[in-house]
Amino acid sequence: MNYFEENRSYSEELTKYNRVCYILLLQLYNFILSFSALFIKETVIFVVDNLKNFMIQRIQSIYLLFAAGVSAGLTFVFNLWTTVNDTLVFAKDNMLYFGLFLGSAALSLISIFLFKNRKSQFMLGRLNIILNFILLGLFVYQSLNISGETNVSEKGIGIFLPIISIVLLVLANKAIKKDEDLVKSVDRLR
Repeated sequence: MNYFEENRSYSEELTKYNRVCYILLLQLYNFILSFSALFIKETVIFVVDNLKNFMIQRIQSIYLLFAAGVSAGLTFVFNLWTTVNDTLVFAKDNMLYFGLFLGSAALSLISIFLFKNRKSQFMLGRLNIILNFILLGLFVYQSLNISGETNVSEKGIGIFLPIISIVLLVLANKAIKKDEDLVKSVDRLR
């Protein structure tokens, strides 16, 4: 048996082995796909059945969800500023800014699920507004304090994300206050 015949038989065995592995992987993939489809279906049914318990349909919950999306999601999309070297600076590049944005998003999400305790929800909304004002103040300080354009060459739209979040949080607090006043007026009638 020469070298070519030896490699050819090895190649045929490897091809058979690859086919068997491919079939096994395909079956595993189909099993995982069917299991994940069942899991997704059960999750959707659970969320739809418990939508009343989560109170997502209230307008303040929608405002708080949008505020969490602005604080957590859009910080990855919009840059804060551009440096002199034309590098984009995002909130994830500075741990202080990133932590404050994530803290704001966490407060918004926690506040959504405190719908049974409107006073705590209102207080967390105010705390979140203060946190966003601190974040906005840090951005203004960063852009005004640096002299001679040493670090910040061009300001990005990400600097204005706390303003959008503040507006959404004020609208949510206004709706929470309206619900609280409605409950108090009903209690007075009893």
